[in-house]
Amino acid sequence: MSGYRSRSAYKLIEIIKKFGLLNIKNNVLDLGSSPGGWSQVLAEKIINGKVISVDLKPMNKIKNNIFIQGDFTDTKCQKKILSFVDGRIDGVFSDMANNTTGSKSLDSFRTGSLCLESMKFSAKILNKNGCFVSKFFMGEIFLEIKMEAEKLFDEFRIFKPDSSKSYSKESYIICKKLIN
Repeated sequence: MSGYRSRSAYKLIEIIKKFGLLNIKNNVLDLGSSPGGWSQVLAEKIINGKVISVDLKPMNKIKNNIFIQGDFTDTKCQKKILSFVDGRIDGVFSDMANNTTGSKSLDSFRTGSLCLESMKFSAKILNKNGCFVSKFFMGEIFLEIKMEAEKLFDEFRIFKPDSSKSYSKESYIICKKLIN
């Protein structure tokens, strides 16, 4: 795995390259960061900005990374996130997923709900030209995710990385440019 903590790091590398999402001066947020594969990728690419990672679970230290153990939906955690940056965030990245139950519709709903929560939070903290990337499982909640993206962002795309297993229901929504 070339030193990455998770195979999902390759999915983010593919997404960043395809959609040109980062520059070295960005301040970015990785939601649901543990074990840290996405945070590693972001910390490698961001040189003059900050990478802030948040998760309920602990995460081993990563160079050039600020880790907050907490719930991003909690107001105190949100204030702590914003205390590390002047103003707003340039990108929010989320590979969060609930533990799977075996019920595809329940798993899709739970992970889709995390996607929606992180999208709404992103709309509060992103720069006008910022980006939002989140995993979701294709299912009934997709329409709600799509409608929320249309309401909040000028551009959005649905993408399934080549590095994602072919049988997986996971896809990613890539959003750019806040509408307001």
